[in-house]
Amino acid sequence: MARPLRIQYPGAYYHLTCRGNERKAIFLDTDDQKEFLEKLSLSLDIYNISLLAYVCMPNHFHLLVTTPEGNLSEFMRHFNISYTSTFNRRHHRVGHLYQGRYKAFLIDADNYLLEVSRYIHLNPIRLKAFSKRPIKEKWDVLIRHNASSLLGYFSIRKRRKFVNYSTVLDYMGGDKFKGRQSYRHYIRGGIEQELENPLELGKGNGIVGEDKFI
Repeated sequence: MARPLRIQYPGAYYHLTCRGNERKAIFLDTDDQKEFLEKLSLSLDIYNISLLAYVCMPNHFHLLVTTPEGNLSEFMRHFNISYTSTFNRRHHRVGHLYQGRYKAFLIDADNYLLEVSRYIHLNPIRLKAFSKRPIKEKWDVLIRHNASSLLGYFSIRKRRKFVNYSTVLDYMGGDKFKGRQSYRHYIRGGIEQELENPLELGKGNGIVGEDKFI
């Protein structure tokens, strides 16, 4: 059966994820995370991709991007090959790092960009081990998770140059103190509620959006 074509066009927004082959780790230490972010930054620059949010988990990653030139496939091919080569070289291994093709959901930005960004940033506590933990403990885990773009949304001093924070913050009143505080409360609210995964809307057609957008 043929694989479905990627929907690509200038200005499209996507949630992207890759999981380790056989669900194995794709980051074995902090140096791997550093290499991952360096390869990501380089690929973003080469293909003129804007990164809005990211999180690195032990055996997978999530990205939220927009593609001004409609070139998602070229970007992901370059990025995944670059990191796989680096990881294999560092750990003296060969073969695939990721389990199959990367997953991409096209996002209706006007209606779901904020929600998807929150889903990505809450990933470190979206584990069964945290389901019954106190809210404060969950919040502390998020604040300590350095392999994420979240802290840059709260504090300008914690930002990385290759992340575009303003696009998401524009939905919260702009990239200023009030907007950053609003986003902080938005994330905190996501911990206190039982939130559904917004990506569930995209199952079947790969699009997270309202009917008109689809």
